[in-house]
Amino acid sequence: MKAIRLTAIGSPLAEQEIELPAVKSRDVLIRIKAAGICHSDAHYRAGVSSVAPLPLTLGHEVAGVVEQVGSEVQSFTPGDRVCVHYLVTCGQCAFCLAGTEQFCPAAQMIGKHRDGGYAEFIVVPERSLFHLPGEIPFEQGAILMCSSATSLHALQKARLRAGETVAIFGVGGLGFSALQIARQLGATEVYAVDINPRKLELAERLGAIPVNATTRDPVEQLREMTRGRGVDVALELVGLALTMRQAVQSLAILGRAAIVGLTRDSFEVAPYSELLNKEAEIIGVSDHLASEIPLLLDLVRTRKLDLSHGVIRTISLEAGAVNEALDRLEEFSDDVRTVILR
Repeated sequence: MKAIRLTAIGSPLAEQEIELPAVKSRDVLIRIKAAGICHSDAHYRAGVSSVAPLPLTLGHEVAGVVEQVGSEVQSFTPGDRVCVHYLVTCGQCAFCLAGTEQFCPAAQMIGKHRDGGYAEFIVVPERSLFHLPGEIPFEQGAILMCSSATSLHALQKARLRAGETVAIFGVGGLGFSALQIARQLGATEVYAVDINPRKLELAERLGAIPVNATTRDPVEQLREMTRGRGVDVALELVGLALTMRQAVQSLAILGRAAIVGLTRDSFEVAPYSELLNKEAEIIGVSDHLASEIPLLLDLVRTRKLDLSHGVIRTISLEAGAVNEALDRLEEFSDDVRTVILR
């Protein structure tokens, strides 16, 4: 089958012909219909976050149709529309049983530790699959599996409560979902911080208050907009030390900053004025949980989370197109989300 693979760190992805993966008794073979291209994939190509073993098929946002099932599979049959939780776990350790499967010692992320979705087919265990409602297009089902799911997990880790205010640093794939989910969770004001005018316009159309970080310090702007108070929750989705520091500085008393973006760099914190004197918190966010996916699917099915708005750019399963999409992510282009559609 055809696959677009990372063969060497720092090099463009390459097209390869590889064997169709074997289907074990509890596995499901999926004909991939859509695979999202995430900023993490650009990080993997650049070596910011490690992947192994190489060569490896990238892509962890996957939706498609069941092609074949193993002998012990009970919940899926050929022809079913599905989306894939990107973590393959043991299902039996203390972390899995507690519903925090991202810390499973045996966990493998598709597109990072095992072959992912930039291909014609993928095999995953039955427990990693969810039925994709017919109302949800494949391209939306794919991006739900990372950008939307991680946004929901970040807001829940930050313990967002109804009536609170939220600042979202970065209106890309995650931010686009995060600002809508924050409103559904009861946020009274959602501030969208970015440097891209097109993305700020999109955020405003979705009910957020735009904060243009190119005109003036966004922390000062947020202070003014909240009458000196700051925000209750700040989500950092960019992956820059600068925006991580700004997220912390923008917090109100008892505020929580959820850090999602990836970077090699560290950032400074003034312990007394920015944390201790406010009892503020900095919260790390790792992946998301399978238990959160049914809520997401329902939000999209009922159009409480709208993934249309022309924010999804589709491309073909070709190495050149995929590499170009990754280049655009590294340049923080206008694209909100790019999906390989077949």
